[in-house]
Amino acid sequence: MRAYLPAYQMKALPSLSETLEVMAREPAVWQPFAGGTDLMVLLEAGKLTHKNYLCLWHLPELRSIEENPEYIRLGALTTYSQILRNPTLQREFPLLCKAASDTGGVATQNRGTLGGNIANASPAADSPPALLVYDAELNLISAAGSRQVPYHRFHIGYKKMDLRSEELIRAIRISRRMKLWKQYYRKVGTRKAQAISKVCLAGAADVDRGLIRDIRIAVGSVAPTVVRCFQTENVLRNNGLSADAIRAACETLAREIAPIDDMRSTARYRLRVAQNLLAEFLATLPSQ
Repeated sequence: MRAYLPAYQMKALPSLSETLEVMAREPAVWQPFAGGTDLMVLLEAGKLTHKNYLCLWHLPELRSIEENPEYIRLGALTTYSQILRNPTLQREFPLLCKAASDTGGVATQNRGTLGGNIANASPAADSPPALLVYDAELNLISAAGSRQVPYHRFHIGYKKMDLRSEELIRAIRISRRMKLWKQYYRKVGTRKAQAISKVCLAGAADVDRGLIRDIRIAVGSVAPTVVRCFQTENVLRNNGLSADAIRAACETLAREIAPIDDMRSTARYRLRVAQNLLAEFLATLPSQ
């Protein structure tokens, strides 16, 4: 059953400031529309409940990729295709590039945006595990000003975010301090391409002669939100890569995630695969 198109309204205002003014004047009435790759699926299925949208696609303030020595700043409208074409991201942020290449087909990658993927708040999204590993920070903007939110605090429940009705995600900042770390990203789905993940794990570690000096681990599709695994990181940090350490990390991971049975997989399968991916990631790290 398709949605009745005349029941919907979309405005494309001339500037970002005018867009924010409308959102402030009529909070919760207008919903931002970026690439639309998720919303158009709901529209086609007759399940798009919200009726009023503000198009962001034409706003240049949300589209740039900026570099400085400490971080990369990605505008919220940065597409997956732009991520894949950027040489700095390819060189220093392979997890984000792998997530971009695993997201849908070419048409989705040309239209889908990083900010939209975050705001859609799906625990099965491909880019959030990479962003968590890279200690991403979000720049949120409204007519009243802007604020910074660490990405690991942004998702507070299933489809719930620390994002006010009058705010937009303006940009995503990711640290360049991990460019020499050993990095890992793997998505497990029903098939290798164009599939929603059953489990996705991203990791990065700074290892010196077999000792894990620092580490980041994030897992998707195993809880109401994508999970940054702080407890598992603490078990591994300042530790070696012995069989006992890996076993303890996998046991801790099982307590940090909360997989469920659904139409795509079972909780038991997701738990086992997440532990296997963690063990695989740790096995890639230099042991001496």
